[in-house]
Amino acid sequence: MIYKTAELLDLTKTKAAPLLSGTQYPWEALDKLKGFILELGATLSEEEYNHPKPDVWIAKDAEVFGSAYIKGPCIIGHKTEVRQCAFIRGSALVGDGCVVGNSTELKNVILFDGVQVPHFNYVGDSVLGYKAHMGAGAITSNVKSNKTDVAIKDCGECLATGRHKLGAILGDFVEVGCNSVLNPGTVIGRNTNIYPLSSVRGVIPADCIFKTGGVVVKKY
Repeated sequence: MIYKTAELLDLTKTKAAPLLSGTQYPWEALDKLKGFILELGATLSEEEYNHPKPDVWIAKDAEVFGSAYIKGPCIIGHKTEVRQCAFIRGSALVGDGCVVGNSTELKNVILFDGVQVPHFNYVGDSVLGYKAHMGAGAITSNVKSNKTDVAIKDCGECLATGRHKLGAILGDFVEVGCNSVLNPGTVIGRNTNIYPLSSVRGVIPADCIFKTGGVVVKKY
């Protein structure tokens, strides 16, 4: 059961809907994300968005700390907080009502509305669904140690992505515990919780709890 885009994500909760709606799997959007942000940014209202430097658009009601670094192309949505020393390296589409916290690093990512990556997180080559939350120190690892392309693995099924770099795909309302590592090609279904200090790989079903030692149990 390797989740498709529609099974993981509510596309009404992101400006990336036109990009993601044409995909079978969410990671297929990542190669086109840079161009999509540039095209979308050029259409944004000057009454709602500041354009402080080339290829960067920031909603006027967003709060961005002076110590944050933002490289384009990037869009920061309404009422989002980008806190001190955040490092946005480009190709980042950050939704409305998000938190990009202190010392958090983003690169080639889609954050749906309401996503929180609030403390010391690294999120690269990933898609985080509506109101997904990563606890302090949780990261997405996006390159395999042997430097081969990332594949999605689930119960003996192996799906090639054709991507050298791929972090994690988090469905809507996923909660990732503090200091967890989401290994390359991790896919987590909607409403699932990951225990702190977990090392996660492969596909984790929706509505589950991923416990210590990799034990997975249903919530309901």
